[in-house]
Amino acid sequence: MKSVFLAGGSGLIGKRMIPELIAEGWRVVASTRSPEKTRDLEKLGAEAVVVDFLDSDAAMQAVAAARPDVIIHQLTSLPDRLDPSLMSAAGLKNAELRDGGTRNLCKAAVAVGAKRLVAQSIAFAYQPGPAPLAEEQPLDPKAWGVISLESQVISGNFIGLVLRYGYIYGPKTGFDRPQGAGSIHVYEAARAACLAASVGPAGIYNIAEDDGALDVSKAANLLGFQARKLQ
Repeated sequence: MKSVFLAGGSGLIGKRMIPELIAEGWRVVASTRSPEKTRDLEKLGAEAVVVDFLDSDAAMQAVAAARPDVIIHQLTSLPDRLDPSLMSAAGLKNAELRDGGTRNLCKAAVAVGAKRLVAQSIAFAYQPGPAPLAEEQPLDPKAWGVISLESQVISGNFIGLVLRYGYIYGPKTGFDRPQGAGSIHVYEAARAACLAASVGPAGIYNIAEDDGALDVSKAANLLGFQARKLQ
């Protein structure tokens, strides 16, 4: 059975991915930083492991024990329901996780011989430019955590795919409807990552609804992904 290590399995996107991956025949080992969340992961059918990916040794041990063919990076440090009043304070922690957590995850991926690594990024870190924004458009230099994550994944000794998600909406996100142009339903964000676990060449992909804000043709052509607008 093919095996996937889902880093950040207890997040909004990660939890949605677990049953989809299992239905596709994957053995799923899912991580969380919170021991209280392991039961939720197990109820979904995953093997749960508690690990902080800012701890290099713990990250290596967890990934080595899982022996994954593929690693999916959904690590974030964001408040529940993306509470706007808490987002600013969470920003630095999230950037540190994208930088250091990604470094430890990529190191572990190489050590265990994982063939593929799919990582969550964001599509709202682009420098201003004419729409639709394509993947070649430069990112804002202030988004150093995002830039670090993406460069590490793309240059790793594995097939590295970066999914630049648009503005997330849907159940438990704090937003019932799209926040504006360039949005993506949380269920569709999960579906895109599940697809990328098996298909598509290395590279960066915009993952959003086709509403003119972002060029999503690369994901359509190479991943077979076209976002549906869900309620």
